[in-house]
Amino acid sequence: MNDLSPAERYSAFRSQSRSAAEHPELTLFREVIGFELDDFQVAACEALEQGRGVLVAAPTGAGKTVVGEFAVHLALASGRKAFYTTPIKALSNQKYADLVRRHGPENVGLLTGDSTINGEAPVVVMTTEVLRNMLYAGSSTLDGLAYVVMDEVHYLADRFRGPVWEEVIIHLSDDVQLVSLSATVSNAEEFGDWLEMVRGDTAVVVSERRPVPLWQHVLMSSPEPRGKPRMLDLYAGHVDPTDPGTNPPINPDLTAAFRSGRGGNRPGDHGGRGRGRGRGDRGYRGGNGRRADRPSGAINT
Repeated sequence: MNDLSPAERYSAFRSQSRSAAEHPELTLFREVIGFELDDFQVAACEALEQGRGVLVAAPTGAGKTVVGEFAVHLALASGRKAFYTTPIKALSNQKYADLVRRHGPENVGLLTGDSTINGEAPVVVMTTEVLRNMLYAGSSTLDGLAYVVMDEVHYLADRFRGPVWEEVIIHLSDDVQLVSLSATVSNAEEFGDWLEMVRGDTAVVVSERRPVPLWQHVLMSSPEPRGKPRMLDLYAGHVDPTDPGTNPPINPDLTAAFRSGRGGNRPGDHGGRGRGRGRGDRGYRGGNGRRADRPSGAINT
């Protein structure tokens, strides 16, 4: 902010004031969490406060669950209920602990096949199957429900468990706002169109920026019987691992190796056990054209 001109600072102040007037609960929520929200989080939370359902598709570690926590904030502020659903018990237990630390044990419950804790609390964490069973049983616990967060909503595509997610989405009351979160849903716009058809007004918020860089490589076997395999970056050198975009270009050396057969017959053919980098390694070098040092513990896949 100090680097802005007086006119820019005034414009930013006007924008913040307008946002505070239009989205008072989001303003309070931002003060409570104590850190700045990314643009996609702000967009999703604003849509939620406007009464819309939201589908948030963003990479792992980007902070999608902040939108789910804002739904919890809205439920408590309005005196209604919020359910936070997850596909497995371990995630339910983890989210229960997170919400208890923020809102206190008297406001948060847990319902899984193994545990029942404060099931009539205004905020209840549960597996998606539990919510499906509630809907079919007409449980009184659904009374006053305003928000349902469906974490890992891409399970809808699962051959065996997907129908559970579909049944919940279809059978929830029309006045319940749905917050759908996923790191791996690949057809967000198409999925959002379906949600809008069955649930009503739904905002689709997509972020492709990775706050945690992900480097991806291909292991090429050697064309020689005793030669060492080569490890080549999957994407071209100018692709930023924190913001690869849609369909990033493939490393041209990798493409050339496939076409000529110089790098081996196919990726993943572990003809040898050595790990080496090919002479044509064109990994991301950052803005100065030099290869960026990878932080300790960086994940290579």
